[in-house]
Amino acid sequence: MNVLVTGGAGFIGSHLCRLLLSQGHDVLVLDDLSTGCYENLDGLEDGKRLRLIVDTVNNAALVDDCVRQSDCVYHLASAVGVRLIIDQPVRTIESIVGGTETVLKACSRYRRPFLLTSTSEVYGKGSKVPFCEDDDCVMGPSSKRRWSYACAKALDEFLALAYWVEMRLPVVVTRLFNTVGPRQTGQYGMVVPNFVRQALRGEPLTVYGDGQQSRCFAHVEDVVGALTRLLECPAARGKVINVGNNEEVTIMGLAERVKQLSGSRSEIQVIPYEKAYGEGFDDMRRRVPCLERAGALIGYRPVRQLDDILRDVIAWERRKLGAGSAV
Repeated sequence: MNVLVTGGAGFIGSHLCRLLLSQGHDVLVLDDLSTGCYENLDGLEDGKRLRLIVDTVNNAALVDDCVRQSDCVYHLASAVGVRLIIDQPVRTIESIVGGTETVLKACSRYRRPFLLTSTSEVYGKGSKVPFCEDDDCVMGPSSKRRWSYACAKALDEFLALAYWVEMRLPVVVTRLFNTVGPRQTGQYGMVVPNFVRQALRGEPLTVYGDGQQSRCFAHVEDVVGALTRLLECPAARGKVINVGNNEEVTIMGLAERVKQLSGSRSEIQVIPYEKAYGEGFDDMRRRVPCLERAGALIGYRPVRQLDDILRDVIAWERRKLGAGSAV
């Protein structure tokens, strides 16, 4: 097939592109390179099997042409990362809601199957663990910029599902939990690459808050494999589906495992949220996905566990730093 991947030069998008190419598809990438980069598609852009167009998903005429040329659409283009969300809330909201609306309109015009990558942030401050797709979502106040991303992505979901209900557009909504692996940048606050780089450089591992907040980390290869299977699954249409890993770890425990697996002698430094993100920063204590729906639909279960993921990231970062990097 001819496949359009918006945000395809980003971390998850570039892994998805590689998988689609390996499956024999031709891939068209639309990315403004605001958080993605050419290097993520290194060796893939040949003008035949994969083409990259550098522009925004808010360019309606261009999006229309790209969708028309494609058989299906993976929509990954989005602002990403806590730091970017805090620092650039206008860009966050406009790029998410406006871009998704533009892509959905074109998909509806040409009847192209559409997969939206949403986020576990949509669950907000919900306290029921694990998080199930039909659980209530509890958001913080609009005065806290932290929640602009979650609310914008929730609106994306409402919009995509509205196209399914009103127009029977083949739509799949996936809620991704923390996705990590090689090529992920720590530029916008991603914890795993930041910990690994700090450990390999002998710098303190900076843990925000008290370190007892817990997360679940999924390997990007497990995640993109699930995305392709879900878009191909007729029973997934019109549904919201969690994708991730349910192996839970505290952020302090994560820092300790990075130190152990990398052989680093770095210290662990605890930094209050207020110092990192400003006064009044909200965070959730636990974020654990229920994966039963993904399992029922496509037999999904994460293959790679946390230590496998960390070893992959450590090996990748070591290659980047070069032989003889200090630990």
